[in-house]
Amino acid sequence: MKTITMKLGILTILLSLSINFTAFAQQVAPFQEGDRAVFLGNSITDGGHYHSYIWLYYMTRFPDNPVTVLNAGVGGDRVQEMYKRLDGDVFSKRPTVLMVTFGMNDSGYFEYNSDNAEQYGKDRLEECHTNYLLLEKRLQALPNVRIVMVGGSPYDQTAQLEKNTAFRKKNDVMLQITDFQEASAKKNQWEFVDFNRPMTELNLEGQKTDPAFTLCGGDRVHPDNDGHMVMAYLFLKAQGFAGREVATMQIDAAKKKIMQSKYCRLSNLKVSPTTVSFDYLAESLPYPLDPLARGWGQKKSQREAIKVIPFMEEMNQELLKVEGLKGTYRLSIDDITIGEWPAAQWAAGINLAAEQKTPQYKQALAIMYLNEERWEIERRFRDEAWLQFNFFQPRGLLFANNDEAVQLFNENAPKDGWLAAKTDLLGKTVHPAVREAWQQQMDLLRDKIYTINKPVVRKVVLKKISD
Repeated sequence: MKTITMKLGILTILLSLSINFTAFAQQVAPFQEGDRAVFLGNSITDGGHYHSYIWLYYMTRFPDNPVTVLNAGVGGDRVQEMYKRLDGDVFSKRPTVLMVTFGMNDSGYFEYNSDNAEQYGKDRLEECHTNYLLLEKRLQALPNVRIVMVGGSPYDQTAQLEKNTAFRKKNDVMLQITDFQEASAKKNQWEFVDFNRPMTELNLEGQKTDPAFTLCGGDRVHPDNDGHMVMAYLFLKAQGFAGREVATMQIDAAKKKIMQSKYCRLSNLKVSPTTVSFDYLAESLPYPLDPLARGWGQKKSQREAIKVIPFMEEMNQELLKVEGLKGTYRLSIDDITIGEWPAAQWAAGINLAAEQKTPQYKQALAIMYLNEERWEIERRFRDEAWLQFNFFQPRGLLFANNDEAVQLFNENAPKDGWLAAKTDLLGKTVHPAVREAWQQQMDLLRDKIYTINKPVVRKVVLKKISD
């Protein structure tokens, strides 16, 4: 009964949000082969997974059209800090598509619970807009680069969290920042997608039954892995991928005929009174959802996002329909037993993307783990960026990586815990050979992913086990 109630609750959330999700017709053009998609942002981008999850979709769904997705987030950044590192950190990545998101730090924090909260919010909004105009001017001058403005994930000011008092109306100011981002996108004929409002609605819906529910993490600011998957889903939805299945296979066993093979090729069909078999070559792989809570302080997994978004239904369907059967049939793929289903379920269709035993899902898992390894290395570069642009740049030693820089760091680290935490990192990154080796590792992982992500022919067998 508990499981049924939970499923009904999830369905209620999905249905209640269907109007808003449906509104996500293609707003952002899909990445094309050879694109370098750079995500500029703050700590939510810096330490987050949403861009990595988006790339994983492209790695598995479009295996023959390689793209590159790059993290250009730095923790603590406001628009003015992003502006100062455009040349040294963002444009140097040679983006062909640049996603721009900000607002969490720009809108401020503690003063929202003070007596002058309303004026404070107005001041932060004005300051953010003034600094954004400088950033906008630089973006307008970029040749041959698509700009996508991204309304960032919300500050959850409604969740009831122990030992964490919400900053009242902080997200209201963030929504006003999102509004001028959207206005700027329209003025400049850029693309735009909003994470804030859809995620806020999901939070509010979840809080009807669990007041502590949030996609924004225990600090109300940094989404957990499930929140990052929701962000990835919203972005992919904006790119028009809802309804883009992995593959659809439809067979009429009574007629011994292949009725449909969409995004795949079926061949060598054989039907007997007890067995149906065929060869299956898909154009892509199912999307693997990580069951582990990855990252420092994270408590939830990427997979948990499917409790609140229809990702599986909309974007991860590898459907196998077999009509004309009687009884229960066992499915095996490449001699691996996957499961057993009665004829009615076979006729309705089995979503193989939800079956983690399939060899194609395991193939996709290897890609996921390689992508996670790449993400881990990229995080070192983002920590280095924090150090270079927050500490060394104001002191005239940006990327100096010399004895003077090390001495200055050693003098200040004992007085600054955030700085001290980067001691080991600095010891490594002052050496060009270390940075080069890390980049080579990332390149190798990317190349490996685009080598092993090609679907192969699978032998599919349905064997009758009972009447």
